[in-house]
Amino acid sequence: MPQTLLNFEEFNATMPSAATKKTTAKTKKPVARQKSAAQPAHTWTTAKISTILDRLEKAYPDAHLELNFTSPLELLIATIMAAQCLDKLVNQVTAALFKKYRRPEDYVRVPPAELEKDLHPVTFYQNKARLIQRCCQQLLEQHGGKVPADLDALVALPGVGRKTANVVLAHAFGQQTVAVDTHVKRLSTERLHFSAQTDPDKIEMDLRQLFPPARYTRGTILVQWHGRYTCQARRPQCQNCVIAALCPYEKKTS
Repeated sequence: MPQTLLNFEEFNATMPSAATKKTTAKTKKPVARQKSAAQPAHTWTTAKISTILDRLEKAYPDAHLELNFTSPLELLIATIMAAQCLDKLVNQVTAALFKKYRRPEDYVRVPPAELEKDLHPVTFYQNKARLIQRCCQQLLEQHGGKVPADLDALVALPGVGRKTANVVLAHAFGQQTVAVDTHVKRLSTERLHFSAQTDPDKIEMDLRQLFPPARYTRGTILVQWHGRYTCQARRPQCQNCVIAALCPYEKKTS
């Protein structure tokens, strides 16, 4: 059965979790209110934010975007593929994919079933194949086959939201941007209380107010790495955390 075409950053936000409660036709249970992010514990100053970023820089001097790419188009495709999928798996698939598909025309001309097969190991490969083909078609029709270095133009592409656009702008075009992925969102709302918002786009706006503009991209990567390798979702390694003394998280582990 064909799958519905979706913008994946919107799709991520609407996917049911494993904890979604079951309802029956006979008995209706009250719907639990969505848990909101905790309010910021205190006001963050520029000096404190800079201290946090400085400490994270020392802890992760090699922090970098973990998607492999050699061009703006490759990064755009890889980032679309990375929605709800591990970067490591995406890199395994793109190692062969990027040798076969080098231009937007290559993605558009191939039969959909063939592209789906080439993307098959990644999650939601059918939807992603369709989004990639539509995205590349629009690149050809509206941008001469080039990936635009403009936020509004990028988010107008099928399958591209602000996070994907910001990743491309930062790492393919060298612009200072804030890309809010699952790790940045968790640390910003649940652990460090940088933001009281739950919507990634609103979290981005809060981080733009807190981070020094010259450190938007680097700061985002550092927070992402800290969330991925130390401050994990299930059990944060607070005993190994270089910013534990500055962190307002109420449930620190020992």
